Amino acid sequence: MKRYIYTVLVLCRTLSIRFVRDKVALFFTMLFPLLFLLVFGALNQRAGGAHFDVAIINHSDTAFAKQFVASTKNNKVLKVYNNITSIDQAKERMGRGDLDSILELPKEFGQTNDTGVPTGQVVVYYEESNPQTGQTLAGIIKQSLESTNYKLTGNVDPLTVQQKSTKTAHLTSFDYVFASVLGFTTVSLGIFGMANGFPVEKRTGRLRRLRATPLKASQLVLATALEYLLIGLASTTLMFVVARLVFHFNMRGDYLSFIVFMIFGILLMFGFGLAIGGWAKNENQSAPLANLVALPMMGVFFLRFLMPDWLDKITGYLPVVPLVNGVRAITTEGKTLFQLGSELLIMGVWTIVIYVIAIKFFRWE
Repeated sequence: MKRYIYTVLVLCRTLSIRFVRDKVALFFTMLFPLLFLLVFGALNQRAGGAHFDVAIINHSDTAFAKQFVASTKNNKVLKVYNNITSIDQAKERMGRGDLDSILELPKEFGQTNDTGVPTGQVVVYYEESNPQTGQTLAGIIKQSLESTNYKLTGNVDPLTVQQKSTKTAHLTSFDYVFASVLGFTTVSLGIFGMANGFPVEKRTGRLRRLRATPLKASQLVLATALEYLLIGLASTTLMFVVARLVFHFNMRGDYLSFIVFMIFGILLMFGFGLAIGGWAKNENQSAPLANLVALPMMGVFFLRFLMPDWLDKITGYLPVVPLVNGVRAITTEGKTLFQLGSELLIMGVWTIVIYVIAIKFFRWE
């Protein structure tokens, strides 16, 4: 066992030195995730647009409340998302940057007073990091209600607006998006970056020469995994530094939990690339297989909130979902590894399965 581990470590060192000497590969490996971070960071720092994305949570069953919801949906300044039905779901979407604000109608909203005039208060939620959005929306809703009040009573008292913070500890939308960016780039580098590595080695005959040595397939797979673990950690570190310096990323969790969790995540995602590249005979086989494996995972980043509940639960077991959820829990909620048992369990099972496949189905040529 000692000789086995020693061989893996020596081979990992050799492969790492060879990679570092390839300046072009090193440049693009580090540049791609950094460009991805800069693009998404810039998109999530937008000050606003021609409209506001909002969700309306209506707890009232009065006719006036239904009328208010209908008129709000017709407001050209507001884009109302109809698929959000609960305040917790709305706050989660708002924290991720999908929504600018939430309009909540309490149960008593629209109930008539002794004179038969509808009364109530609209609650406008805003992010603590961006109170200007809440103030602007509150002004829009207040103006609409004042017009209604005047038509009903000749004054502006019965229907009012209240602003309320979602209390996300001064986190910005970028702080929530950062976990998804890390997950997306890890999937991209781990699968697309790794899938063509072994096929190229097979085409040039390098693996055929290694096969003539006492080296085992498992040693080559593990050594390559350790090599790219170092590369993945270097890329993650670079992205983290840029996120802190350029976008003022707010890290709420501890760095040890973050680093250890990312090690698990990188090993898992790069395992898929090793399995694909180890089995494929050439790039023509590895490229479509890499797309077949990666695209369902990447689709989770954009489409999961639109999925029905049963499909949403199934996608929760895809390896990238616990990775992103775990990173987000550490960075935005301050959780530790001991509080991420379900995420680590799913990732652990996937890691064992994928490395068994990578070693068992590895082909030298």
